[in-house]
Amino acid sequence: MILIGHPWIESPEFCRVYSLEDIQKSTSKQVVLLEPLVDSHTLAEYCRQNSIAYAVVVNSLEDAIYANALGAAYMICDEDTAMMVQPVAQEYLFDTRILVLIHSQKEIIRIARGGIDGVIFAEAIC
Repeated sequence: MILIGHPWIESPEFCRVYSLEDIQKSTSKQVVLLEPLVDSHTLAEYCRQNSIAYAVVVNSLEDAIYANALGAAYMICDEDTAMMVQPVAQEYLFDTRILVLIHSQKEIIRIARGGIDGVIFAEAIC
């Protein structure tokens, strides 16, 4: 299970970006975080073409399919969406990892039992 932002485990920094300039200012140690693809698909394509690790906010199965096709390293979603997407991701061998946004360590076990790829603590996003 992937744990992003847990104090015991080293993980990449996720930084919200809203423009090409924001992406260009990011460092290689950061994962850029895009808004849902309906608003950021051109930025996602730029990241894919330039081998820049990125995550995208996903609100539906359709969003998840596009995120994977566009080469996102991670998709971030709520627990309900993750539970819907994870079986499809496993069936089609998605390269994109599914992360549930959490606010407490207490949520980790529940997410793990659901078979979700991982979690990201809200504090891990700048």
